[in-house]
Amino acid sequence: MTGLDDSDMDVLARRLAAIAIEAGHVLRRMEHALVDRYVKDDGTPCTLADLASEEIILRQLNLAWPGIPVIAEETASRADTDTYFFLVDPLDGTGDFIHGTGEYSVNIALVHRDRPVCAVVAAPALGKVWIAGTRAEAGAVPDTAEASIAWQPVRARAAPENGLVALVSRRHGDRATEACLATLSIGTRRMTSSALKFCLIASGEADVYVRCGPTMEWDTAAGDHILSCAGGRVVGPGGARLTYGHRDRDYRNGPFAALGDVALAPRLALPVSC
Repeated sequence: MTGLDDSDMDVLARRLAAIAIEAGHVLRRMEHALVDRYVKDDGTPCTLADLASEEIILRQLNLAWPGIPVIAEETASRADTDTYFFLVDPLDGTGDFIHGTGEYSVNIALVHRDRPVCAVVAAPALGKVWIAGTRAEAGAVPDTAEASIAWQPVRARAAPENGLVALVSRRHGDRATEACLATLSIGTRRMTSSALKFCLIASGEADVYVRCGPTMEWDTAAGDHILSCAGGRVVGPGGARLTYGHRDRDYRNGPFAALGDVALAPRLALPVSC
């Protein structure tokens, strides 16, 4: 028994926010230091900051919810799931962290069976944090641990008839993604990194984010839940929601689109695989 079935997910989301903010403070202290970095086998960068953030998150999750599996990018990416499990990206947007753009995030999602039920995305350098349990909220990261966060509800917007705002990855792009965007009346393209794209759509600042290249479940689960609770949706080929906990494919996602307005889904033709 985990006790999570009876939990208030909105209260739990605030507890996850505190953990993500603590990890974010460490990332901020390391942001402008000479941090050792290396390239992993999958070609993505990793730094000591990734590892330090993940260590904090794993310790805090294990203290608060012992026995709940944690699948985390750097040190626990091959762990097995259970009825409940956490997906953690301790530093989403490592390339942006290295280059000093500030567009990186800390992502934590609690998943029940195959869908997230509670999540936080914190953007330490931007001083912002988004959470969702049964509702999506956002707030400013306080300067001190004692200060409270003034949470405000966020809501995705209805898609305008013309001039959609599309969020595009600063460091990733491919022809399949461009083909999908070509089916929509895009007016503005805004470069944004990490899971911030989901949160900006959830906050009504943009309309669509399409990704046909490879991503991992810890990249998307937290943003997926926040956007869903804000009235939007993340869909895969055929309009189906993304599901999580796929150990058989090493927790890799297929193509997806994050939409502020679900009415956009029929206009997309996502490829079946990356």
